[in-house]
Amino acid sequence: MLAIAHSELIQIFRNRLVLVTMLVMPAASSAFYMYLHDRIPALDLGAVAAVLVFLVVTMGLYTTAVTTLASRRQNLFLKRLRSTAADDTRILSGLMLPVTAITLLQVGVVLTVLSVVADPPSDLLLVAAAVLATVVMMLGLALATAGVTNSPEHAQVTTLPILIGVLAVSGWVGFTGTEELAVLKRLLPGGAASELVVNAWNGGVPVADSLLLLAPTLAWVVVAVTLAARVFRWEPRR
Repeated sequence: MLAIAHSELIQIFRNRLVLVTMLVMPAASSAFYMYLHDRIPALDLGAVAAVLVFLVVTMGLYTTAVTTLASRRQNLFLKRLRSTAADDTRILSGLMLPVTAITLLQVGVVLTVLSVVADPPSDLLLVAAAVLATVVMMLGLALATAGVTNSPEHAQVTTLPILIGVLAVSGWVGFTGTEELAVLKRLLPGGAASELVVNAWNGGVPVADSLLLLAPTLAWVVVAVTLAARVFRWEPRR
């Protein structure tokens, strides 16, 4: 698995398109939201943190993971890996490990900067739990999306619905709260996780109540993994 991860890390830093999608766009978007917070002091800090988390995870992790898997399938690298001693789980783990590690590092840096330029989170461990749950959910959705993606170019189309939808939900929940349409907002992908980040950053909500918000996110993980198991392909469609 580590050998696969090392090889994949090298490929990431050789691909300019992946680097732009994974590093530059999330960083630029994060800088924009921090600029907004500086210009509009009344802007909810927890909501800003939630949107920043989803910006990095969707752009840096989700789209890169789908593009990577589609590319490795197209050049038959996935097929060759399956002929080795490594099982399917180790292959996928090795391929996803570098992009996941880089994304977690990015999230850590962005939230640390936000803590310095504004205020730190009320509950750091709860923020970490929300970030990890979000990462796992988006990895599952990436595997499912990769199953219906024929090429890296096709990924620019197939990732758009979830990319735009999850970002829209995170902003909707973050900036409007869940006093209205609470059930709908929490059940949508990213909604409960966004609320969890807001609660963890702003404080004022019992930890037990916040932890319950992990349930919808983990449910989406189950749905995504189940779907991925049905549609994910190791070889190009003929």
